Parts: sequence; C-alpha cells; structure tokens
Amino acid sequence: MKKITAQETDSLLEVMKARFSKNPKRHAGLELDWPAVEERLKKASSAKLWSLLEMEKSGGEPDVVGRDKKTGELQFFDCSPESPKGRVSVCYDRAGLESRKEHKPDNTALDLAAEMGVEILTEDEYRMLQTLGEFDLKTSSWVRTPDDFRKLGGALFGDRRFGRVFIYHNGAQSYYSARGFRASLRI
Repeated sequence: MKKITAQETDSLLEVMKARFSKNPKRHAGLELDWPAVEERLKKASSAKLWSLLEMEKSGGEPDVVGRDKKTGELQFFDCSPESPKGRVSVCYDRAGLESRKEHKPDNTALDLAAEMGVEILTEDEYRMLQTLGEFDLKTSSWVRTPDDFRKLGGALFGDRRFGRVFIYHNGAQSYYSARGFRASLRI
C-alpha cells in the first residue's frame, strides 16, 4: 500500500492551503473555506493523500475544483499552467505503446495514472478546467478517450490556442515532449 509520512502530509497541506488561498476563482460557488478542505484532507486515507502528493510531485499543482454535494467528496484537478512536466512524453495507453515499432516511450498516460491512483480528465472535465483559467497554452494533455473511438486507433487530447479550447485526435501510439495528461482525484 502506498503511504505518505506525517512530514509529507504537513508539507502537502501547507502547499495546498497556499494554492487554495491564491486561486479563489477555482472554488467559487463551492461554499468551501480552507478549514473545511483541510478537515477533509486530514480525514482522507493515506493512499488518497499519497495520490495527491504524486500529483504535486509530478508538477500538476492540484487544487479543489469541485465538490459532490451528496458525498462531500472534494474533486482535485491538476491546475498547472502547462501539462505536468513529470508526465509528458507518454503514449495514451498500453495498446498504443505496444503498437510502436521503435522509439517507444517509457510509459503510457493510462498506466501512469493508474500507478498514481488518479484518473485522466474526461473531455467535459478538461473543458470545465479551462473555464477556471487558461491552461495548456504551449502544451497539450491527453483526455480520457471513449472506447468506441479508441477501438478505431485514436485518442483525444486538448489544448488552448488562439483564445479557444480545442479537442483533437491523434494515434494512441503517438507521444510528444509537450504532451502529458492532467489528473483528477476525489477525496
């Protein structure tokens, strides 16, 4: 089981508090203040906090962007200006990686997300994130691709160019130094 130390937890809470305070637009309408978020994080399992720390360590700059009113779960998205640096140069999934004849990357977006205990943003989540700021102005991020589309060999990614958010397609086997993925985590 993946665990986080007390010292790592304290450091993570300090970073999250500073980010929460600095970016109120991301939490507008959620009826949340920092003490409520902190309480939720302190009650979270070690595995969930470890996943949040992995988002942070890989450059995601996670922040609260939503809350489930029924369960109270907080939703965290990567809010780094560009696709997280620790998660770039990856194919979309294992099938895409295995289809490459040469120059295979070290990992895939879906495998890395699973290792981290997080989900890749859906297209709707990616578009929602883009309403909270301007992200991926120089990079792009894989988004969860529907199975019917993926069976045809493609995968989806998004970015923001010329003041607009675009969702494009590419072969799932492709990878670029400026394309990674953005994660979502519920706590």
